[in-house]
Amino acid sequence: MLVLASASPRRREILSRFITDFHVVPSNIEEECSSTVPEECAVELARLKAREVYSRVGGTVIGADTVVSIDGHILGKPRDEQEAYEMLRLLSGRVHSVTTGYCIVREGEEITGSVTTEVKFRELDDELIWAYLRTGEPMDKAGAYGIQGKAGLFVEWIRGDYYNVVGFPMEIIWKLRELGFDVLSR
Repeated sequence: MLVLASASPRRREILSRFITDFHVVPSNIEEECSSTVPEECAVELARLKAREVYSRVGGTVIGADTVVSIDGHILGKPRDEQEAYEMLRLLSGRVHSVTTGYCIVREGEEITGSVTTEVKFRELDDELIWAYLRTGEPMDKAGAYGIQGKAGLFVEWIRGDYYNVVGFPMEIIWKLRELGFDVLSR
């Protein structure tokens, strides 16, 4: 039994492109990290999610967590529109990093890692930022944006795995393949 320890519809959709037979069991952890290092934080949260779900249902459990960082600071999910505005203003015209940590728990063994993608935003004026905020789209996303949605307009370029920016890098699919999951037949 393959289990995705996430309520994210984006992670579910990406995984379902490769594997159709899996269960979704969201974790019950608080998403608070003890590290300020993006890679460490993302893996820590992914590990906590995977372990918590594995303890309840067993099987092979995938936990993932995505963080956005700039200038060494992690940008989580915004608490309100003002914080979302401040995040987008900070990202405007600049390169930032998107890191997804993952943990696959299977028979008590853990496989962990992280993938980082660089993203360059175009210059965003206040009118554009507030128009985006009014869509409601940024409120449940790290860094206050979703590349797969309307904020794709903001992206000048990316260096690395696009799916990582969405929240589920292809490295996870590759690891599942190495564990014997058939990822190409549907």
